[in-house]
Amino acid sequence: MATRRDSSRTKLGHGLAKVLGIKLHYRNPTGTEDLTRGESVFSVSSADTYVEEEPTVGEWLREIIPTGRQCALYFYNLFPFLQWIGRYNVQWLIGDLIAGITVGAVVVPQGMAYATLAGLAPQFGLYSSFMGVLIYWFFATSKDITIGPVAVMSTVTGNILASLAITNPEIPGHVIASALALICGSIIMFIGLIRAGWIVDFISLAAIAAYMTGSAINIACGQIPTMLGQTGFSTRDSTYLVIIHTLQYLPHCTIDAAMGLTALFMLYLIRSICSYGARRFPNRKKWWFFASTLRTVFVLLLYTMISWLVNRNHRSKPIFKILGTVPRGFQYAAVPTINTSIISAFASQIPVSVIVLLIEHIAIAKSFGRVNNYTINPSQELVAIGISNILGPFLGAYPATGSFSRTAIKSKAGVRTPFAGVITALVVLLAIYALTAVFFYIPSASLSAVIIHAVLDLITAPNTVYQFWRVSPLEVIIFFAGVLVTIFSSIENGIYTTIVVSVAVLLFRVVKAKGRFLGRVKVHSVIGDRLVNNDGKIGDGYGSISNDPDSATRNIFLPIEHNDGSNPQVNVVSPYPGIYIFRFSEGYNYPNANHYLDYMVATIFAETRRTNLDNYPRPGDRPWNDPGPRRGQVADDHSDRPTLKAIILDFSSVNNVDITSVQHLVDVRNQLDFYTSPNRVDWHMACINNRWTKRALASAGFGFPSPDDLALTRWKAIFSVAEIGGSSSAAAVAESREIERDMKRRLTGADIEAVRSEKNAGGDGITRQRDSRSESSEGGEFDKDLGSSKAYARQTAKVAVVHGLNRPLFHIDLTSALQSAIANVERRGELDPKGVGTEAI
Repeated sequence: MATRRDSSRTKLGHGLAKVLGIKLHYRNPTGTEDLTRGESVFSVSSADTYVEEEPTVGEWLREIIPTGRQCALYFYNLFPFLQWIGRYNVQWLIGDLIAGITVGAVVVPQGMAYATLAGLAPQFGLYSSFMGVLIYWFFATSKDITIGPVAVMSTVTGNILASLAITNPEIPGHVIASALALICGSIIMFIGLIRAGWIVDFISLAAIAAYMTGSAINIACGQIPTMLGQTGFSTRDSTYLVIIHTLQYLPHCTIDAAMGLTALFMLYLIRSICSYGARRFPNRKKWWFFASTLRTVFVLLLYTMISWLVNRNHRSKPIFKILGTVPRGFQYAAVPTINTSIISAFASQIPVSVIVLLIEHIAIAKSFGRVNNYTINPSQELVAIGISNILGPFLGAYPATGSFSRTAIKSKAGVRTPFAGVITALVVLLAIYALTAVFFYIPSASLSAVIIHAVLDLITAPNTVYQFWRVSPLEVIIFFAGVLVTIFSSIENGIYTTIVVSVAVLLFRVVKAKGRFLGRVKVHSVIGDRLVNNDGKIGDGYGSISNDPDSATRNIFLPIEHNDGSNPQVNVVSPYPGIYIFRFSEGYNYPNANHYLDYMVATIFAETRRTNLDNYPRPGDRPWNDPGPRRGQVADDHSDRPTLKAIILDFSSVNNVDITSVQHLVDVRNQLDFYTSPNRVDWHMACINNRWTKRALASAGFGFPSPDDLALTRWKAIFSVAEIGGSSSAAAVAESREIERDMKRRLTGADIEAVRSEKNAGGDGITRQRDSRSESSEGGEFDKDLGSSKAYARQTAKVAVVHGLNRPLFHIDLTSALQSAIANVERRGELDPKGVGTEAI
C-alpha cells in the first residue's frame, strides 16, 4: 500500500515538473540510467562496488530539527548545576568557602568604587555585586567567573547617565541604569537561548586587547583628578583632554592627593612585597597570595580609620572628600521602570553596552577555562549574564558582567565549584546590612586609587604586543588604531573601530584569496642522515638517493612558485604538459570565486596555446578582445606551448559552495572548452570533504566526462580502492593463513606417523624403501594438492572503491586525480604515451 502511494506521488511530481518545465534529470548529462548497487563501469573481481547517494533536503532537515531527547537535553543544559550539585562534598565546600570569602572581601570596595565611576551612589554597586554572584551559579559553566560591576561597563553607564542628565533631567540616574541592565540582559539572554554564542568569535583577540587597553587608560586618566582632589573640569571628556586638564589643574590639588597617592603607593608596595615573598619563600606561596589579594581591604580599612580620626568631628564638612551615607539594606528594590521614553533615551547606546557585556565576560571565561582545563559553553554563559542583568534591576542593580581581577583572585584562591558565588553573596549581604556605617568615612581619593590600581592591570603588556607583531603585524595596527581612537574619542568609538576593521580585514582576506598552482615533488623519508625504507629499516645515507621504487618515497604537491616557504632549491616539476593542479586557499564561495578563477584562467592562457591555431581563418572572424597582430605583422609563435588538456581542482580547504561560485566554474568551463575546441577540458576534483559540495558540483555537470566528447568511448576510469573490514580485513586474512599453515603441518605429520606405524609392524627393506619413496612422492603430491585446493587456497584481502562509481572524476586525493588525468590524456592519443610526465606517480 505504501509502495503504491509513493508511486502515485512520484507520478504526480513528474507530471507537475513536466508542466513547469523542470528538468528532473539535468544532473545526468551522460544520458545513462542511474547507477545502482551492483552495476559498475569499473570491473575488478576483488572489489566491491559503491554508488554514493546524493544528500537530500529531507536528510538535512532531519539533521537540524531536534528530536524529543535533544529538546529535553536542551532544557536540562539550561541549568548546568544539576550535573554536579548531587556530588557536592565537604572538600569542595572548604575550597568554595575560602574563595568566596576572599572574593567577597574584594568585591565590596570595588563595587562601591565602580558605582561612583558609573555616576551612581555606592550602594548600587553593592546591589549589582550581590545579584551577580547570587544568580550566576545556577546557570554557570565556569567555576571561576565572578559577575558584578566592572570598570569599563561602569564607565559606559556613567557616560550614558551623564548625557541623559542633560537631555532627560527628570529621570533619576538609577532608573535609567536599571532599565539599561534589563534591556541589555534580555537581548543577551535571547542570544544565549537560541545558542548563538558563536557570534562572539567574530571579535578578534586584537580587538579585545585594544578595547581593554584603551578603556584602562581612559578610566585611569579619568580617576586621577578625583585622586588629586581636582575639580572644575569634566572627567568624562576624551582621554587626551582629561590629561591636558589634569596637568593644567595641578596647582589646584587638595589634601585629597595625600590620601589618594599614598594609598596607590601602598597598594603597589604591598603587591611587590608579596610577590617577592612568594619567590623567596615558595613553601609559603599560598599565604603570600592571600595577603596580596586582601591588600585592597587592608588599605581601605587603614585609610578609613585615618579618615575617621580626622573627620569624626567634621561630619558635615569633612577636611577631604569622603564617601558619605550608604543606606542600609535594599532601599531601591522595586519593579524597574520601562517605557518608550526611557528606552529611546539610551537606544543608541544599547549596541555598545551589549558588546561590552559580551566580550569581556566570554573572553575571561574562555581564558580561565583553558588555564584550568575545562570548557565553557559561550551560549550558556550568555544566558547566565542575561538572567543576572534581568533580575538584578529588581533590587536596584545596574549592568554587570564578568570581572577579570576578581575572577583571577577566585581562581588562585582555589575555588572548586560555581557555588562559591553564594558565599560571596553572603559576604556582600553582610556588608549591605552591617557595615554601612563604616563606609561613611571611606576617602573618595582612596577609592579612586583602588580603581586606578585595578584597571592598570588590564593594559596589554609591551611583550604581548610584540608577540602579536610576530604573529600578525596587520592586527597590531588594528590594536593601536583601537587604542588611539579610544584615547582621542571615546570607548564606544574605539570598540566600533576595532570590530569593524577586524571584520573588514577578514572579508578582504576572503575576497582576495589567491589560489596556487601545484607541482609534483618526490620526497624521501630521512632519520638523521639515513633514508628509511618502506619496511621501516634505515637504509643508505641520503647523499646518494636510490632509484629503487620500493624505497620509502612518496609524491607531494607544492606550489610551483614556492610561495609557501618551501626550499626554492627543490625542483617542483609541472604535473604533465597541459595539465594544471589548482588549490583554493581559503574556501570557495561567491565573494572570492571571481578572483580565484580570473587568476587561474589568466595563468593558463599565458602558459598554453589554442588547440586549433587556425581557429580564425579571416581577420573578421576574430573577436574584438583578441584582434590579433597589426596588418603586416606576424602573430606570436606559441607552438612550443602545450595545449590545455585537464584541470585538477584541490578542494581540501573548501567546505561549502554556493550558486554563484558553481556558476563561475560553469562559465570558466565553457570558456576553456571554446579555447581548446574541438577538444574539451577534463575537470577533476580532489579532496572534496562535503557531500553537499559534491551534489552542487555534480548538478553543474562536474564529476563525469562530457557526453559530447568522443572520449566517452575510449575513456579510462581510475578509482581508489581500499581494504574493507570484517571477514575480508587484513587481520582476518592473516588469521586464515595461519590456520592454513597449522592444518598443513597437522595433516603432513599424520601421514608420517602412519608410515612409522607400518614400519614397526614389519616388512622387508625393499618394501620399506619403496614405501619411503611412495611416502615422499605422496607427500609432494599432497602438498601440491593442498596448495591448489580451493578450500585451503591463500586468501587475499577484499577491497572496495572509496568514492562512488557514479562520480569517477571526484578523487580521494591529488595523486589519484593526476593519475586519472594523465591516463585519459594518453588514451586519447594526444601525446606520445612515453612522453614527459608519464613516469609512475
